[in-house]
Amino acid sequence: MPPTTAPEVIVEDLHKAFDGKPVLAGVDLRVDRGEMVAIVGGSGCGKTVLLKHITGHFRADSGRVLVADHEVPPGADGCPPLRDLAAIDEATFDHIRKHWAVVFQRNALLTGSVLENLAIELREVKSMTEAEIRPLARRALEDVGLDPALVLERDRDQLSGGMAKRVAIARALVMDPVLILYDEPTSGLDPEMCLQIHELIRRTHEGRPAAIADRHDDLRTSIVVTHDTELLRRLRPRVVMLDRGTILFDGPFEEFVSGRHPRIVPYLEQMHVLNSRTA
Repeated sequence: MPPTTAPEVIVEDLHKAFDGKPVLAGVDLRVDRGEMVAIVGGSGCGKTVLLKHITGHFRADSGRVLVADHEVPPGADGCPPLRDLAAIDEATFDHIRKHWAVVFQRNALLTGSVLENLAIELREVKSMTEAEIRPLARRALEDVGLDPALVLERDRDQLSGGMAKRVAIARALVMDPVLILYDEPTSGLDPEMCLQIHELIRRTHEGRPAAIADRHDDLRTSIVVTHDTELLRRLRPRVVMLDRGTILFDGPFEEFVSGRHPRIVPYLEQMHVLNSRTA
């Protein structure tokens, strides 16, 4: 699905260091509405650090992160306004985050039942009642290929790895997000389950968020941090490779795998090993 010209996320000259060691050293990135972008690169290159700046969990040493605010009507250009994450208060940020969802590497499911995991943000963020929550939770489970009758009341600790990943994606879907961010969604999963998650990410991306304020294009945007070569091959996202704190490559999947850059080729050769590590 082609992207629109409306920016969803803009990263400008982003720098971040930990204990004096630079991790991000001038990252510039724009993600438009409707795009699927895969962020790749060797371990420790800053992929998850970049993701956490986009979600506001980290603050930049310098540079800035701008995100679309879907809580207000679009401007004269038809695009929602952009907000600098460093310049907004927590209440404004909470409103913006209502339109996001994050699927964590280790799923981050809470202790308790599947229903409790799916209900918590609907209850706390959207102030929904239990009667309103249950049908939405059932629909989200169906959308990820799980039978609500069998899974809804099951405890988190009774889920297999693949089921837990599906529940994590269902928890994202139940909020009807405009932007979904995935942190290594297939890491440590067996090949068959990886293929199922690939298809689930595709279907989720191609879904239409129903509750955005600006109604600009009704497109969902996906940012996927991954080492999964097969995910890239099957979903054909725009590929952004981080290396030594900056963006080494930004372009189509076909160009990424066909090039002979001396730092890209070794990474391609070890991607399957990195992705097979247990999450």
